[in-house]
Amino acid sequence: MNKLADKYLREGMVPTKACQGCAIGAIEMWLLQAIDELGLKQEDVIFGAGIGCVGRMTFATWGGDNFGATHGRAMAVATGLKMAQPDKKILLVVGDGDAASIGTSHLIHAARRNVGMTVICEDNMGYQSTGGQFSPTTPNDYVTNSSPYGMVEQSFDPCDVVIAAGATFVAETTSVQWRQTVKIVKKAMQNDGFSFVHIRFPCIENFGAQALGSRDPLVGMDWIYDHTKGKTKDGKDTDFVWETGIKHDASNSRPEYSKMLRDMNARVRSDMAASS
Repeated sequence: MNKLADKYLREGMVPTKACQGCAIGAIEMWLLQAIDELGLKQEDVIFGAGIGCVGRMTFATWGGDNFGATHGRAMAVATGLKMAQPDKKILLVVGDGDAASIGTSHLIHAARRNVGMTVICEDNMGYQSTGGQFSPTTPNDYVTNSSPYGMVEQSFDPCDVVIAAGATFVAETTSVQWRQTVKIVKKAMQNDGFSFVHIRFPCIENFGAQALGSRDPLVGMDWIYDHTKGKTKDGKDTDFVWETGIKHDASNSRPEYSKMLRDMNARVRSDMAASS
């Protein structure tokens, strides 16, 4: 186990129980690197997670305060925690089901309120822990266990949703962009408000087998690399390309929600005292 794992994770816990070739383990180490480079300690961060592959393999390894929420509710739990623990950095890891499906309403309102949290959406493009069904972020026309003729529903980008809702920092990366992801997560965690980082990668076991025709991790890595840059190895255009990087940065441009409510509470108490 490396030095970051020794420093931040529970003793005797491996960083991940992910399948061979899954990006979740690597992304967790990138998050630890960002936390370390910011000079944060275990006690400075509350680490929360949703349900699914991402939640099952991350929050329980964190050595400090942590929680696991029901599906899609991590943002709601984090809102309450920020009210109770305003000085803590709250870092959430959720999947595309959490963020872009059952938990979208909580995501939208956390962004609208500008609650001080950083949400990392680790998007493996489907409901992989329950068999590989398609999700709202599954690329169009790709085969999954529940779309044998291809994904016919229009997919959408949750970054667009949170930007429209009022998030103050939004970015997107993929699992082949280590250095860029670490830099972006650091910037996201320095925002005193709502930050959203969307990280895409293919599930090797389900999406790989169904959509890519192989569970070979190298096939999945080549596919995500090609669609990150928009070109295949032989120079052909891919069927689509993800635009990665910072999509919206209004960091620290408006009051953080819990601080705003505390200030309002102080005003109310002051007015009541003055009128009594």
